[in-house]
Amino acid sequence: MDNIKLANLLFPGIDKTPDYYEKLYPERNLPEGARVTRFAPSPTGYLHIGGLFGALVDVLTAKVSGGISYLRIEDTDKKREIEDGVSGITDGMKAFGVEFDEGVTGFGTETGSYGPYTQSQRVEIYQTVAKSLVEQGLAYPCFCSSEDLDSIREQQEAEGADIRGYFGKWAKCRDLSYEEIERNINEGKSWVLRFRSDGSPDKRIFFEDMIRGKIEMPENIIDEVLLKSDGIPTYHFAHCCDDHFMRTTHVVRGEEWISSVPKHIALFKACGYRVPKYAHTPQVMKFDDETGDKRKLSKRKDPEAAVSYFVEEGFPKESLTEYLLTLLSSGFEDWRRANPSVPAMDYPFNLKKMSSSGCLFDLVKLNDVSKNVISVMTADTVYERIAEWASVYDKEFYDVFSADPAKSRNILNIDRENPKPRKDIAKWSEVKDYVSYFFNEFYKADFTLPENISKQDAYDIVCAYAKAYSPADDKDAWFAHIKDLCEPLGFTPNVKEYKQNPGAFKGHVGDVSTVIRIALTSRRNTPDLYCIMQLLGEDEVKARLSAAAETWK
Repeated sequence: MDNIKLANLLFPGIDKTPDYYEKLYPERNLPEGARVTRFAPSPTGYLHIGGLFGALVDVLTAKVSGGISYLRIEDTDKKREIEDGVSGITDGMKAFGVEFDEGVTGFGTETGSYGPYTQSQRVEIYQTVAKSLVEQGLAYPCFCSSEDLDSIREQQEAEGADIRGYFGKWAKCRDLSYEEIERNINEGKSWVLRFRSDGSPDKRIFFEDMIRGKIEMPENIIDEVLLKSDGIPTYHFAHCCDDHFMRTTHVVRGEEWISSVPKHIALFKACGYRVPKYAHTPQVMKFDDETGDKRKLSKRKDPEAAVSYFVEEGFPKESLTEYLLTLLSSGFEDWRRANPSVPAMDYPFNLKKMSSSGCLFDLVKLNDVSKNVISVMTADTVYERIAEWASVYDKEFYDVFSADPAKSRNILNIDRENPKPRKDIAKWSEVKDYVSYFFNEFYKADFTLPENISKQDAYDIVCAYAKAYSPADDKDAWFAHIKDLCEPLGFTPNVKEYKQNPGAFKGHVGDVSTVIRIALTSRRNTPDLYCIMQLLGEDEVKARLSAAAETWK
């Protein structure tokens, strides 16, 4: 067959050659060993936490090598695409500080010299390469209808074929003559372009996965579809062209793509392209609450599957990055202990040190990590982050919290910016409850006492303290007044003394301060009580002591 003639019949409007794009997208001028990675999601739904996980691997892999990471949008499946799905991806990345060097930056915007970075805008590139494959006899048009393909599958099932698909004797259009092809096209028959595989069922391929080591698989024998009937490429063909012309060196993607590697390697080689290195990341898993077994995070069952969940809950971007790094690398936590103030994205990440087994996503652990992250932030930073979050997700709280910024900053600075800061806050959505007793708009009095303290003793304590209270006291004088209350009321100012002879006292100075704490905050555990009282102010302190006394009377 005259393959040149066939190529012109199939692609009459394509006048470029692959060499044109080789010159348009030259090899990148990067240092030796620099890696070029890509995150390539489809805009078919919300950004999954597994996507953020993978994107972080891409960015870190490129960064540690002095390379380039880019964001490519694979939007060739228009049936599954959602409206403005691109913004959901880019906004999620920005919210958690995952920044690419090139690629799509938002809906209709991009940066970099190797674009367009959206596949639907690169159709001419794919068709140019496809035409070249036809010219070389490596691709052919297939006119099989969906009914024909169903019939092939039924025959394969009936015969018990080990491999199912379009290949060998089942590839009915593989050896059509030029005249048959021309007649079908003139009759308006729909066609797809298929890859003419030269694979053998008896041969196997080997490739080195940078996470899993050497992998052996059967060679590809399927005549895969390269272009669909509308001229749009399949994922397999598009990613091959894109990774080549964008000069990708390392393809990092989920382990569900391992089975596709043989067909991808076959396509790269047929096109004359260097095969990139592959790294297949493990799935993000969780323990099922009902069965206790590990399972994939589910879009339907698990709100934390969506990155937007963490935005809405108010997890700082540093917290999620920090936590994901504990999943990505077993060495991260040791590195963090040795480098407590170094940004997480400076971690010397190594693909080969990733685990190949599923990563367990644990919200409890994330909360612990986030408390640590927030505890070392300055009060100013915490205030700005809370205000930014609340302005979107809790307007009522925002209005109250931001009305007096100095007061709110002072509240957040209690027990902060010291060698052992408190670790009370894991996410911004918790702050309203955490600070509610400072604001009468949110404060709800609850004078429930511990079992070891009677109402009468509590009443006596707050009445005595109300008389001793002086807003002018410094911290030492304030605590001295509390200790002075103890003995006349049957308590001891010495905790050790109480532990040695608990039967001799009603309690100790800690119990006395707990009663005062409950009276003023309706809580048994708070940051430094002296600082709290200074911020509440004299009138509010006296009013709350009086209200508590009335309740315990």
